[in-house]
Amino acid sequence: MNATQLRKIGIPQHCVPQAIKTIQAAARDRGTSEIKKNLKLVAESPQLFVGDETFGELARAILDEREFTPAEPIHYRTWGTGIDDGAHAQMRQACSLPVARGAALMPDAHVGYGLPIGGVLATEDAVIPYAVGVDIACRMKLSVLDVPPAAMSEHFQEFRDSIEKGTRFGVGSTWKSRQSHDVMDRDWTVSRVTRENKDKAWNQLGTSGSGNHFVEYGVLTLAQRDEELGLDAGEYVALLSHSGSRGPGAAVCSTYSAIAQRNLPSRYKDFGRLAWLDMKDQAGQEYWAAMNLMGEYAAANHAVIHDNVSRLLGAQIIAGVENHHNFAWKERHGDKDLYVHRKGATPAGKGVLGVIPGSMADPAFVVRGKGGANSFDSASHGAGRRMSRTAAFSKYNFRAVQKDLAAKGVHVISAGADEVPFVYKNILEVMAQQSDLVDVVARFDPKIVKMCGDGSKAED
Repeated sequence: MNATQLRKIGIPQHCVPQAIKTIQAAARDRGTSEIKKNLKLVAESPQLFVGDETFGELARAILDEREFTPAEPIHYRTWGTGIDDGAHAQMRQACSLPVARGAALMPDAHVGYGLPIGGVLATEDAVIPYAVGVDIACRMKLSVLDVPPAAMSEHFQEFRDSIEKGTRFGVGSTWKSRQSHDVMDRDWTVSRVTRENKDKAWNQLGTSGSGNHFVEYGVLTLAQRDEELGLDAGEYVALLSHSGSRGPGAAVCSTYSAIAQRNLPSRYKDFGRLAWLDMKDQAGQEYWAAMNLMGEYAAANHAVIHDNVSRLLGAQIIAGVENHHNFAWKERHGDKDLYVHRKGATPAGKGVLGVIPGSMADPAFVVRGKGGANSFDSASHGAGRRMSRTAAFSKYNFRAVQKDLAAKGVHVISAGADEVPFVYKNILEVMAQQSDLVDVVARFDPKIVKMCGDGSKAED
């Protein structure tokens, strides 16, 4: 019998795969007519077959399906306005997951894969690879240097060269000579995918990738002394970078998301990339270990970049701030331990420092979290896109924008038309929309920026 015939005799769609397995098992010692008769009886009165050796599993599956009641969607609160309908649709779907326990949408939100960028989702006993994202542990790192701001114009070429020589940009970019960091001494055998990607991780250590990843110098301004940073009020040169776990992180996400989707019960197939892994299962534990290793690797990636660039400049790092996004944390909220996914969202627990960037021409902000319960201690991870990359490429010419920015005092070494300032929301408005989530500690204004180019020749 095929799936259509099984459904006609009353087998629920969700139980069709089990019914086919039952037919195959019964065919060893029963005729076709007897199997069909029994299947009809199981469909009509499954409770009578619960203990049957051949048909019991199917009967239990049918009873489970009939008793199944979809979970009531949870509520999520939104910060900000003008968020596109697609992001809200993705958030509503995430809130209908049976493992969802809490959610929030940040003011930089826009459509992503599975969970929207700017989405925060708390789950119970489950982790969702695509709610973490492909670039696991993408993060910001800001280092304050012991050189005066005037040096950026007086010794511009030295600043530029330190970025050009201190990292590599582009998909698959690597160093000819491997960089050194003790993250490579960690246990990379926590999963098959991390073991198989260790060499790639080593080759890509200290590289920046493509897309919206960047390394830039700028002026950091503090209005008053900050004891935690150990800095007085004033202006400082700071180095800011944005990148993540590169190719190995993407491999972890794709591998375990595929496992989650394969194991997803058919009644939940519509959730697609929101497929979850049960934390009591081996796959869930493997992903969790691999994700955390990618967090350490991403942090090491930034450490190498900042060490390289500051050393080439001949400067010392005197203070710093860094934070992940695209990650999941096990946290206590209310009376439960939950897995809080922040996809394009920054941890903003009470007193927690972080960095929220704008664009290549707009400021970034060092912030201190206020600990908002409704946001699950989260804030935005940036300004957020307001235009797709495809639309940006068709509308803007990078070299024209580059000239305009240079006239305004921002030198962009290289970038793509998909990353020009106009594709992002107004960071000042985004910060105002989440003033109840974070306090601004300092402002960073970019001056020398490098991103992955889009193929057009950058002009000095």
